[in-house]
Order: sequence, then structure tokens, then C-alpha cells
Amino acid sequence: MADIPSDAPQHCPGTASEQAGKTSACQGCPNQNLCSSGATKAPDPAIEEIAEKMLTVKHKILVLSGKGGVGKSTFSAHLAHALASDATKEVALLDVDICGPSIPRIMGVEGEQVHQSGSGWSPVYVEDNLAVMSIGFLLSSPDDAVIWRGPKKNGMIKQFLRDVDWGELDYLIVDTPPGTSDEHLSIVQYLSSARIDGAVIVTTPQEVSLQDVRKEIRFCQKVQLPIIGVVENMSGFVCPKCKNTSQIFPPTTGGAERMCEEMNLTLLGRVPLDPRIGKSCDEGKSFLTEVPDSPAAAAYHTIVQRIQAYCLSHVTQEESAG
Repeated sequence: MADIPSDAPQHCPGTASEQAGKTSACQGCPNQNLCSSGATKAPDPAIEEIAEKMLTVKHKILVLSGKGGVGKSTFSAHLAHALASDATKEVALLDVDICGPSIPRIMGVEGEQVHQSGSGWSPVYVEDNLAVMSIGFLLSSPDDAVIWRGPKKNGMIKQFLRDVDWGELDYLIVDTPPGTSDEHLSIVQYLSSARIDGAVIVTTPQEVSLQDVRKEIRFCQKVQLPIIGVVENMSGFVCPKCKNTSQIFPPTTGGAERMCEEMNLTLLGRVPLDPRIGKSCDEGKSFLTEVPDSPAAAAYHTIVQRIQAYCLSHVTQEESAG
């Protein structure tokens, strides 16, 4: 595995003695809202290096979830597949779920190796216009556990953003782990000067999932990360044979639609539960290609079109402001 840089960002642990001795550099740091204690070290020089690297990437989209098991990585993979179905677009999928890298399996490239060249790490290509990078490619076995503390995780994310030879990209999709932990703080901080289009938040209809998603939304608001919208995954089950719909996860509090109304967010769409999605992921195939006429595939395409429209309007607004 490649060496992990020693200059990974160190967040102030926020003890009473450290708070009392806060330096002026900590107090004046533009990213101090990324630390729970309100203090950070001076800005990491890697931020500007990554901003320079990301100049060749038109759109950067984070996929978040407050809770594990809601289908976030599955959605990230199919978002990448759908965007790459346009042969004129260059798409990349970055897996920063350091401890649970499932993207290589879902994308059908498990066991591939990352090669290093003079211009950096070369990502693994699923299609000519669809690249993937994950720590899963750096492990000797898919069963290996990554047992790292925060600084090493942050250093790995920094390398992914700064040292991978992404080339000219139309879309970079970043699949994050669930929650609001070190990885999320790092990805937002490192991309703070590189213009993130926004985040897509994935949930399921039941309140136990929505409760955690509300925390994710507050995180985005606190770090000033735009929210493109919310996707309600596993929204009912459509029987492939009789076409009847059943509510496997009843939306007891109104589901994502009610939450979006209350929090003034966009509901991008609902993806019904379809067992063929899981089968496609296990086999490393695109569900959109395998079952193109299914209700779930239609829902995916509608959601992707809305995300594309948002990205286009985001660029237009920036050009007008500039």
C-alpha cells in the first residue's frame, strides 16, 4: 500500500486546557466551523493543491447518508453508471468509505490493482469513460480490515484527491461513509476551495432513518455544503410479476417528502425496493442496463436528470455572479 502522508489534518481535541490556550491562528482559521471545539490548526496547504488538481473536474457531487444500510453506495454506483451512459461525458466515482469499501464489488472491479505513474495513481476503469478509485484496490484481500485512527483516514482521502490522475472529468461522485465523522469533515475541508456542487442525501422512509438524516442535513448547513436534494430509497416494493406495490418500510411520519417540506429541501425522487438491484450489485453489473424497463430504473433516471439540471443551473448562477 502507498505510504500515508504524515501531514494529515489534526483537529483540536477541545479539552479545557487547549481551549484556554487557543492560538490566534486557530481563531482566525476559515475552517474553524469544521471542528467541534471551534479551533483548528492553520489551513492545510493541501487544500490549495487539491483545488488546483480539481480545476479539470467540472462537477463534484457528494453522496451522504445519516445511517448505514440505506443504499447510499448502491445509489452512488448507479448515479455514476447513469451519468456515464452518455458517451460524451467523463465520470469518476471516488469511494472514501475507508473502513467499508463496497464500491469495487458493486462496480464489478473487485481485485483490480492501482498503478502509479509519473502523473499519480491511475484509477481503475469500468468503462472507457467511467473511472473508480477506492482503498479496496490497495488491500491484499477483500476481507482485510482497515483499522485506522482519524489522521490516517484523512491522509488517505487527501491522497485520493491530490494524487490520483483523474484527468478531465465532467462529474466526480464521492461516496462517503454514513454519519458525520472525520471523513466528512476532511472531504469538505479539502474541497473547500474547489467548488463542490452539492450533496445528495439518501434515506429510507422510516423515521429511524429520517432522524439520522436530519443530523446529516444540519451538518451540511453548518459547514455550508449545498444540498442538491434528498433521495428516498427502498420506497415501497413493486412486485416484478404482479406490479402491485407494498410498503416494506412504512413512512410513519410522512417519509422523506414530509421531511423535505419541513426543511425546505428538494425531494429528488423515490426509488422502489427491487431485489434485482441487490443481485446486480453482487454481480458487479449495472441494474440500469440489466433491467432497464423496471420502475426502479425509471426512478433512477428521473433523479439523475434532476441532479444534472441542478449542476447546470449551479454553473449558470456562478457565471452570472462572476
